[in-house]
Amino acid sequence: MLFVLKGKFNFAYSTNMVLSRLIIDIGNTFFKIAIFEGKMIIFQERVAGLEINRLKDILEKYDIKSSIISAVKDYPDEIDTFLISKHYHITLSNFTAVPLNNMYKTPETLGKDRLALAVGAIKKFPRNNVLIIDAGTTITYDIVTQQQKYLGGAISPGITMRFKALNNFTGKLPLITQTKWVDIIGYNTETSIQSGVLHGVIKEIDGVIDEYKSRFDNLKVVVTGGDHIYFVKKLKNSIFATPNLVLEGLNEILIFNESN
Repeated sequence: MLFVLKGKFNFAYSTNMVLSRLIIDIGNTFFKIAIFEGKMIIFQERVAGLEINRLKDILEKYDIKSSIISAVKDYPDEIDTFLISKHYHITLSNFTAVPLNNMYKTPETLGKDRLALAVGAIKKFPRNNVLIIDAGTTITYDIVTQQQKYLGGAISPGITMRFKALNNFTGKLPLITQTKWVDIIGYNTETSIQSGVLHGVIKEIDGVIDEYKSRFDNLKVVVTGGDHIYFVKKLKNSIFATPNLVLEGLNEILIFNESN
């Protein structure tokens, strides 16, 4: 039976105290924290920063057996030191064992989130070639084959980055902070910017999908990331929306390393 405590932290815990895994994804904007029991997320949150006291609160509420951190930016070393003192803990790097063959020519430069996405994708669709599209601060495209080989992909500016670029590199265009769907014909400067960015993103993503379909048979397309909600229903291509794919991939990497 699962109970949820409503309060400061909205913690969930299981009465049978199943051993859990702590997953921390440090992105460009937020720290994402999740607790897994097996392959199921039982708790998650998104915070602007992470402190030792917050981790202590989590460990008091859950029986954590292991943890993993993936980071695309620097964070305090004391976080790893604290977790290592409590249980089995790994920090994802290009030296971490993963359940796929990484064919990237410069694995040390590959974003940890992209690697986690690839692992999550092959676990969801082990018999398919999979194109993963992650729409966040940037829009990344990654391809993993049905032979479980990660080949690489592409990196493009995200929606917010495009809005900021139009403001920063022009003299009079305003900064758009509210993302909303508009008709392709903008009726003022604000809606013209929104149209250019959002419709441009749609055409870009559909075009990339079409190109990958021409190269890979038996292709599944997975879309994730915080900004996917703004366009996922507008794509002409069929896709699978999986908002927690990075967290799921990190959980799979942790399970893989526990068994090795």
